[in-house]
Amino acid sequence: MFLKTTNLKNGRSYLSIVEGYRLDGKVKQRTIKKIGFLDELLKDYDDPISHFKAVADQMTSEAKDDTQLLLPINTYAPIGIADSSKNVGYIALKRIYDAIDFASFFKPIQIKKSCDYSLNKIFQLLVFSRILFPASKKETFDSKDVFFQPFQHFSLKDLYRSLDDFSVMKSQMEQWIWLHTKEAYQRDASHTYYDCTNYYFEIAYNDEDLIDEYGTILEKGYRKRGPEKNKRPDPIISMGLLMDANGIPLSYELFPGNESEKTTVRPIIKRTKADFAINKTIVVADRGLNTSDNMYFLAGKNDDVHRNHDGYVYGQSVRGGDKEFKSWVLAHEGYQAELIKDGENEVAFIHKSRVYGKSVKIKRDGKRNVNVIIYQKQLAYYSSTYARKQKKEREQMIAKAKELIKKPGNYTKATSYGAANYVNNLVFDKETGEIKTDTILTLDKEKIREEEKYDGFYSIVTSEKELSDKEIRDIYRGLIKIEDTFKVSKTNLKSRPVYVWTKEHIEAHFLTCFVSLVLTRLLEKRLENNYSVNQITESLKKYNCINIDKNLYQFIYRDEVIEAIEKAFKIDLNKKYRKKEEIRKLLRY
Repeated sequence: MFLKTTNLKNGRSYLSIVEGYRLDGKVKQRTIKKIGFLDELLKDYDDPISHFKAVADQMTSEAKDDTQLLLPINTYAPIGIADSSKNVGYIALKRIYDAIDFASFFKPIQIKKSCDYSLNKIFQLLVFSRILFPASKKETFDSKDVFFQPFQHFSLKDLYRSLDDFSVMKSQMEQWIWLHTKEAYQRDASHTYYDCTNYYFEIAYNDEDLIDEYGTILEKGYRKRGPEKNKRPDPIISMGLLMDANGIPLSYELFPGNESEKTTVRPIIKRTKADFAINKTIVVADRGLNTSDNMYFLAGKNDDVHRNHDGYVYGQSVRGGDKEFKSWVLAHEGYQAELIKDGENEVAFIHKSRVYGKSVKIKRDGKRNVNVIIYQKQLAYYSSTYARKQKKEREQMIAKAKELIKKPGNYTKATSYGAANYVNNLVFDKETGEIKTDTILTLDKEKIREEEKYDGFYSIVTSEKELSDKEIRDIYRGLIKIEDTFKVSKTNLKSRPVYVWTKEHIEAHFLTCFVSLVLTRLLEKRLENNYSVNQITESLKKYNCINIDKNLYQFIYRDEVIEAIEKAFKIDLNKKYRKKEEIRKLLRY
């Protein structure tokens, strides 16, 4: 700041203290303090010029002290575009992203590609936006200035071009993340969780398979109609996700929506173990993945020298078990009572277990239905709470089935889901999905009676015979983590519907969603799992700042999550005012 003397046309001189600043690269001045006419000031000061020069110097010194800022406020100033709030909450995500050293991951790829836009910057934008402000690729590009550090020097076309590059990085990036988080986050692959879900596309037709002149399928179409989780008719893509014991994603695979998920566990386990140098893992999965081939692949026979040396903990349907298994479950002998904590409540149940040589048929050496014996530990449970829940759900479906029998024209294959299981002689038109009315529909009372026998019973089976019942149960209960991860993916990250359509762009979309999931789970772990994904992302979205004067910004939000991030990353996020360069340093650290 300095003293300015303005010589007026009437011969008088006016003194003011002004400040120089830059705007769009040009040097400008603004008045900080109006002093008065020189001739009038001479009445009170022997040397007004020297006096107010000293005042200007003092004001400059005080302004350099961040704790003493004197700002002139123009109450008539309009709101400019530059005054919009900027998000700084992504700092926590960026700390984790930088620690994984994605910049080094992209560096050799960037050099080889020799493009004039940064793959790392584009990937950062896609990931941070997916977590905090999920939207289409175009909307993400258009809103990129919401972040404090500008994502510049690339166009929307560059962003779409980069998706082709990202589409081939999946396995390499999964390995990189594992290597750069294994020690820092004490990741545990001694047991892993696996499950499948699907993502819909708002398109009318399936992708066609690429077939050669001999009818051989060269490449399967990705988007196919299949059993969509929410019973939508749209084409879908299915995903198999593998997570470590702490609930942090390890790897994933995409496969056409019309393929059975039962066969997907073997290839992803085989690839992940090889890529991550994992010696053994116990795979935990729901009963949908519980097949003879999968059990044999993971554990094999006890005396089989070619066994995979892994293990499994599967849910087991009691109703779907063989006759001997059902008899054992229903027999009263061997059950013991126990109480377990379920949230704040204690739930009573009874349980028993045994080691049993189960005869199964598998595909082996190219032959189907080869008989082998698999020795497994079987655990049976009964809960009256679970029995009431099953009964209530079935009664709802029975009521719907009765309505269907009365008015079949009101239902289709899609809308009769669940109730159709309790109706005899039900036939659907393959083209329209409508119910054919040339048969007499009746309620399947025999099936209802059979199901009622097993209300309240559930089971777990495992290859790990040496583990206690409680250890098995605790491991299996962790499966809820993967269900929650799918919920986060679809609800928080809004990974569906998918708006890209080429195979490469679809692969890239799910890669950015996968990395977003990893960063989200790692941040949860850094915060000691004290906060939900919703709490964390909402706080990060709100941790913004606004420009209040030239290079000065005011922060406008703080809560306990922000405080926890401060402690976890050892950074100060409690200053209400910060200069631009200070914020940049905070983000660069």
